[in-house]
Amino acid sequence: MTDRFREDGVLAVDWVASYLERVRDLPVLSQVEPGEIRAALPAFPPDEPEPFAAVLADLDGVLAPGLTHWQSPRFFAYFATTGTEPAILAELLAAGLNQVGILWRTSPALQELEEVTLGWLAQLLGLPEGLHGHIEDTASTSTLVALAVARASSPGRRVVLCSEHAHSSVDKAVRLLELELRKVPADGEFRLDPAYLELDDACAVVATIGTTSTTSIDPVPEIADRCEDAGVWLHVDAAYAGAAAVCPELRDRFAGWERADSIVVNPHKWLGVPTDCSTLWTRRPESFRNAFSLVPEYLRVAEEVASLSEYTQVLGRRFRALKLWAVLRCYGRTGLQERIREHVRLAELFEELVRAEEGWEVTAPRPFSVVCFRREGSDEDNERLLERVNASGEVFISHTRLRERYVLRLAIGNFRTTEDDVRLAWDVLRREAAGL
Repeated sequence: MTDRFREDGVLAVDWVASYLERVRDLPVLSQVEPGEIRAALPAFPPDEPEPFAAVLADLDGVLAPGLTHWQSPRFFAYFATTGTEPAILAELLAAGLNQVGILWRTSPALQELEEVTLGWLAQLLGLPEGLHGHIEDTASTSTLVALAVARASSPGRRVVLCSEHAHSSVDKAVRLLELELRKVPADGEFRLDPAYLELDDACAVVATIGTTSTTSIDPVPEIADRCEDAGVWLHVDAAYAGAAAVCPELRDRFAGWERADSIVVNPHKWLGVPTDCSTLWTRRPESFRNAFSLVPEYLRVAEEVASLSEYTQVLGRRFRALKLWAVLRCYGRTGLQERIREHVRLAELFEELVRAEEGWEVTAPRPFSVVCFRREGSDEDNERLLERVNASGEVFISHTRLRERYVLRLAIGNFRTTEDDVRLAWDVLRREAAGL
């Protein structure tokens, strides 16, 4: 296999380059039925070695129909993402190097690049100096880790509070940690209402900047005041929206997040980094070490260096910083700002198109690049509209429920999305609505 590595590598990179060139024209949402891909695959593993070219052939012939194209510039569901070219190549390098960062000494470059890169990113986002940062796989893990530290920091307190619009990862983390979750009602703009924030027996509050359904912004300064007075851990979930802080004109939306005990931002959502890359910062690193540091004899070393494994529940870690570092270097501050600003502009454009069309309505404020809207009519009508739009394969959008109404969501975040793609989405929505 080694003697064909260069040749196969060229084929693989060429396949990816070709895919990115044509992904705009592919059906965004996979059109297969459940079990269809499984049925097309052999039931037994091969007895003899096969060439890598056979893998690529089956990627085209068998797996491709079962792909939902997150790389498509017409992917507008959930939170749109991008795996940019520099980060894709960095993933290849990371796999080739195959570093396992269980300790500083097992890969000094892995740990120190991660520390430096998170320092860079904190500067780009306007976060204060002195925060300790590390990378987790997803915001679900980052939130779980932060709440575990909050629990350990407040023995006897078992309550976590968050908005009714907080991400479901908070629910799951609380369940795993055997804590009690209290959902706090939201105000008219879908933000956590501090008037209902009861902190008795609380170990943590999760405030969100950029909630999943509407990207609403909880009033972090007021929540921070309450948490400081009560000695309660404040975790800020900015997994999606945090990237927008790279733009100074958007930074007012992040007021107070520097006062949080922990903050999560996902570069794999809106900064061109392939999944999995979730950055977690804290101003209380010793609390993380107190909760997680456990060094068995076989990992004891002479160096007086705190390994990143002492700040989280996992021991081994991938060289994730390499792809983030590549993006920050190859795009720079100005390149990232350009893309964030363009996405916000395109979302404003789509919002204007909806508002201008009779029979349609915008259903929530739009602080970033997600538009919540619906067509006048029943929930069933809007659900059928969503199904028709997605079945067309031309675009992919998602939905939520706000005030017990079925609402459509269009999320802009792919680096390759253009105004033509957004206008196409609106044309498809109007066409399919007319056909109901």
